[in-house]
Amino acid sequence: MAVDAALLADTDFFKLLGEEDRNALAEVVDLVKLNEGETLFRTGDLGESLFLIRAGEVELFVKDTAGQKIVLTVSKAGDFFGEIALLDSGPRSATALALTECELIELDRGDLLLLFQRKPDAALSMLAAMGRMTRQADELLRTRVSRNVNDEMETHLTLIQKISDWLAWFSGSMPFLFLHAAWFVVWVSLNTVILGGRAFDPFPFGLLTMIVSLEAIFLSCFVLISQNRQAEKDHVRSDVEYDVNIKAELEVAHLHEKTDHIHEEMMRRFARLEKLLAGQTASGEKR
Repeated sequence: MAVDAALLADTDFFKLLGEEDRNALAEVVDLVKLNEGETLFRTGDLGESLFLIRAGEVELFVKDTAGQKIVLTVSKAGDFFGEIALLDSGPRSATALALTECELIELDRGDLLLLFQRKPDAALSMLAAMGRMTRQADELLRTRVSRNVNDEMETHLTLIQKISDWLAWFSGSMPFLFLHAAWFVVWVSLNTVILGGRAFDPFPFGLLTMIVSLEAIFLSCFVLISQNRQAEKDHVRSDVEYDVNIKAELEVAHLHEKTDHIHEEMMRRFARLEKLLAGQTASGEKR
């Protein structure tokens, strides 16, 4: 669908263009309308154009090797996206989903060259936008993890496992030591000095020995249950760390590849623009 030149005048990206330049650009660009929830393109699709948002919001996301959705950014009115596939002629690196009803202005390679000729500053704006996207991707790599091991294990805890964890923690604490020391002192004192011949557990304290033995048996079982669960948690943690390392390696490699393509393509385009501007300047001076 063709674009009315008045629509370009209302868009920040084209405000600095003269009326004649806007009319020329309006004849070649297209207006694309999307409904809420509609997908504009998917990861891997061929793309030869970028899109500038006039109205609405578009979510750009990818899915990692585990199938989890990673939202790269939510583009709003005045933002543009899809420039990477346009510059390096490669497939789309993300999926674009309309969060609301949207109006987009579509520019292909020829339209972009015309825009750069009429407004060279637009190239710098595009580079700045790509720089922001790279920073956002770096921040995702720095802060994002696949899953929280502690939360994952907590959701599967049984009552016995919770009791085991608490007993394992308490048996290794100073209160546990002081409590038993006080118990033994009181028990021995009652059955030797205080009660004398009326002692209920005289030396060698057989009842105390049996109670402590039974306590040790049950306590060791609870500690072993807790240790087994901790071993399961360590196993899950190892799997998560491996997944995170693989994902980080893939993302960093992909970022380097995209950055190299962007740099090479923009350098070629800047060189072409400089030659074109130099030729126009020379022809203007001759006149």
